[in-house]
Amino acid sequence: MAIDERRPSLRRFLRRLAATEAELDAEQLQRESAECGATPAGQCHRGEVVSVSGRLRTVVYCPRTNLPTLEADLYDGSDVVTLVWLGRRRIAGIEPGRQLTARGRVAVRDDRKVIYNPYYELESPR
Repeated sequence: MAIDERRPSLRRFLRRLAATEAELDAEQLQRESAECGATPAGQCHRGEVVSVSGRLRTVVYCPRTNLPTLEADLYDGSDVVTLVWLGRRRIAGIEPGRQLTARGRVAVRDDRKVIYNPYYELESPR
């Protein structure tokens, strides 16, 4: 094996030694998202119908007088997309740490990417 052939693996090894746990986790999430054919959250734009895949960071019930919502932040290693279910207080399986794939049209609310009432598919716990 030539020295040039070993350099990429040596670079990769040194990079993994110097990277933080959060950086390594983000890289893994990005790889998993790409494997299932999802659009990276960082590349989603308003009005597009997309499929995003990642891990739920937070799940919050937002009581409002006219329409309560359940909101969850989905992180795929590149960016966050907020999933909003209108009129829901709770959905079985939607909890922090769960992996899921969501599909829907991207909107922007308060400079954040949002998908309202997404179709979703929970992945088995790891």
